[in-house]
Amino acid sequence: MSDTLFPCGQLLSAGLFTDQSPFEKRVLMCKKSKRPQKRYFFITKRQSGKVGTNMQEVNLIVQSKGGCGKTFCCASYAQYVAARAANQVEVHCYDTDTSNRTLSRYKPLHVQVINILTRDNNVDIRNFDGLVEQFLEKDGIGIVDTGSNTFIPLMSYIAENNIAELLRESGVRLILHVPIEGGQAQVDCIESLGRILNDVDAEVVVWLNEFHGAVENAGKPFEQFGVYQKHKDRIIGIVRVEKRNPDTYGKDIEQMTKLHLTFDEVDATTEMTFMPKQRLRNVKRDLFSKLESLPVMANTLNGGDDGK
Repeated sequence: MSDTLFPCGQLLSAGLFTDQSPFEKRVLMCKKSKRPQKRYFFITKRQSGKVGTNMQEVNLIVQSKGGCGKTFCCASYAQYVAARAANQVEVHCYDTDTSNRTLSRYKPLHVQVINILTRDNNVDIRNFDGLVEQFLEKDGIGIVDTGSNTFIPLMSYIAENNIAELLRESGVRLILHVPIEGGQAQVDCIESLGRILNDVDAEVVVWLNEFHGAVENAGKPFEQFGVYQKHKDRIIGIVRVEKRNPDTYGKDIEQMTKLHLTFDEVDATTEMTFMPKQRLRNVKRDLFSKLESLPVMANTLNGGDDGK
């Protein structure tokens, strides 16, 4: 991938460009519209080797509603970022889900487990201090899977400690990824999204999981929801996980998830036959092509392999 064009408001305001930034910037153009003028930057990676003194971007996958496909979204995104990074920058994956440490079972992702439980199995939110310090000390991109049972204390921790502002001032861009599941869980998921947008001053990527139905309200798509209209300046991307035949694709995804296999591992496993593997290749190709449109650091890297 060569130079990439992204709105500077999504990059400059996040502190991505600093004197020590691994990226060079130049103003390309101004675009007039009904909204205020936007300036666009070409982002190019410098040819120097190791970059930065802290993570340039941290991605938190958060949702108060359990069972909405959060870990699938997190694992898929982590695989995409790792493929795009292709040894250009380090990718650090963390699992803080105290009730279901699924992400850590994906061996190729080299996930670090962050234990935030006390001996009495109570949440000690102070243990997030160490995770924040890693954001400030390690280089590259961070991806964090969080649990629904820690959602409320985590949101309180981020708000009370001004974590978004702290990271921004340190040159670390914070992006929150929020899965929304259609069907019966939709109302709870939307309420959770609203709370996240109200409580945390950070950019958001919304994942629309249509496995149990389209995300809509009285025939209106998500883009016409009040929460989107109110916060669309901070919602930097929408990723649709399309509903597929539950008897074929659904069972294939379920088996892949149960075995904790990455998309690449599916090709090598002997526990799946040709057609399930082919269907999962289709899922990967479709999902990764959608992730290419997100204005995230992984998509600014030159020569990365998208893994499709």
